Amino acid sequence: MSIPKNNYTYPTTNFIDRVCTPLMNFADVAEMFRVLESTEARLEMTSVIVNFLKTVPRDELRDVIYIIQGKLHPDFYQVEFGMADKLVLKAISLTTGVPYEVIENTWTKIGDSGEVAEKLIKEKKQITLFSETLSVARVVKNLKLIEICEGKESQMLKTKYLASMLHDSGPIEAKYLCRIVTGKMRTGASIMTILDAIAITFATKEERSEIERAFNITCDSGLVAETLAKNGMRGIRAISVRIGNPIKVMLAERLSSLSEIIEKMGGTCAVEYKYDGIRAQIHISGNYVKIFSRRLEDLTDNFPDIAKSLISHFRGKEVIVEGECVAISAKTGHIQSFQDIAHRRRKYNINETIKDIPVRIFLFDMLYLDGIDLTSKPYFERRKLIEEWFNIAGIVQMSCMKIIHSTEEAERFFNDAIKERCEGIIAKSTKNESVYRAGSRGFLWIKYKKDYCGNFIDSFDLVVVGAFYGMGRRAGKYGALLMASYDSKSGRYGTVCKLGTGFDDNFLDNLPNLLNEYKSNEKPHLLDAKIIPDIWFQPGIVLEVVGAEVTISPNHAAGMNVIKEGSGIGIRFPRFTGRVRYDKEPEQSTTVSEMIKMYNMQFTDFDLTT
Repeated sequence: MSIPKNNYTYPTTNFIDRVCTPLMNFADVAEMFRVLESTEARLEMTSVIVNFLKTVPRDELRDVIYIIQGKLHPDFYQVEFGMADKLVLKAISLTTGVPYEVIENTWTKIGDSGEVAEKLIKEKKQITLFSETLSVARVVKNLKLIEICEGKESQMLKTKYLASMLHDSGPIEAKYLCRIVTGKMRTGASIMTILDAIAITFATKEERSEIERAFNITCDSGLVAETLAKNGMRGIRAISVRIGNPIKVMLAERLSSLSEIIEKMGGTCAVEYKYDGIRAQIHISGNYVKIFSRRLEDLTDNFPDIAKSLISHFRGKEVIVEGECVAISAKTGHIQSFQDIAHRRRKYNINETIKDIPVRIFLFDMLYLDGIDLTSKPYFERRKLIEEWFNIAGIVQMSCMKIIHSTEEAERFFNDAIKERCEGIIAKSTKNESVYRAGSRGFLWIKYKKDYCGNFIDSFDLVVVGAFYGMGRRAGKYGALLMASYDSKSGRYGTVCKLGTGFDDNFLDNLPNLLNEYKSNEKPHLLDAKIIPDIWFQPGIVLEVVGAEVTISPNHAAGMNVIKEGSGIGIRFPRFTGRVRYDKEPEQSTTVSEMIKMYNMQFTDFDLTT
């Protein structure tokens, strides 16, 4: 099943010919990358991108915005170049005439095919006289050709397309071309930094929030930049929710007690079960359906039973709904754990998996219906529309919800949720201003989990940034991991703990395969760390961790100097829960500001329920 065409230009049989007339040289892009990579402060990065965007022709802006992120499309359009380092090395050999074995040895020492290309192309250019200027348009065209290569000769064709660009590249251009096709861009520019630059270049800082909202409801930075540059803020304000473009999910705040939650909500609120599953956003138009994860992954093929049921149960033409995909025991009908639903992420034997792991979708929000953007409507109105437009039966269910007016009612509902094997509850505002804030975290939604009732403050979603070799039983494996939190203000990561417990033998055996593509020969560009691991990793994999408390730490860099001069914050007695958060990007990990809030929460009185 696939989604119909919409305002995003999806590839068609002639999409290669859609490339614009060459206006800009790729050397200008590469030089911007070079400067960006040597810059660490977010404000300085923003300035570098702003100065560059001022030189980009409007007709090439959309492609350039994607290229800055090492892509050709928005994140939700999941097409890969399919070029591993060794295939890139063959292209370098074909371009330079240097034997592959020599290039491979150089790569083994350097560890970066981009740097290998830079070194060898620099030597080649000293003796080569014939080459053409490499334009951005040509790079886009060739990269798209690489994307669509299939069949027996695909690797040979990919190599030739890359080699043809490398032939006309300077050393810096070659470096970043190789990094783009291997998916290893390391300039450090986050999407928030890019949005800052877009706002400063084509609008004002005061209009930044409107620009970010346009991105949050389309997840398409290229569309946003092109619209703003060509049509100004009027164009940005005209951008609306659309089928096929996933919406950034709304997030919940946390408080340490149920009494605090009721007070914050003004004495009355709706409470829903917080299911232990995979959050999904479903787009339906006629007989077409797409199921997106919060990481913008396409999960439609993983949940064909849910997709089919939602289409048959929907009474309208087009809709975007959110729900939680939950595994159900085939024997008892009880809700199963996240580890069970995670097996549905497999790309193979899906028919057998459907039988082994039956599921339900618990719907809890509607964001769009038959041409109407519902994100500005109150919570109750959005929820009521689900019941009106969907036949709630079988696989398709509504999340359990109740209106409460007291802490005692909240405690009873929370205990019921735990008995039903849920993680906890989500409290939601019932006021008129209870809109859906795409991509934002706020007190319109407040989560309360069972972890809050024990010794643990909460679970943390942390990013793997390093590994330590094991000893004893773990000799020859990674024995512990260095974990970091994301600072949304600075755009940097800071370490918070060394994680060595909670791993079973199977996880440790598979850990190298999980992390290999993120391995780095040097500390990641945007990481602050005092502890030096045996192996560095670029931020990419997110793990769920629990701990006894958040504490002041002189050994970790997250939140440095915020609570105490010369110290950061860390997690005491961290333990891996067994949950790999495939559904979260590194930038969606637990933030430093959230960690600081959790630190402060420890000094409030807890509302203990049983």
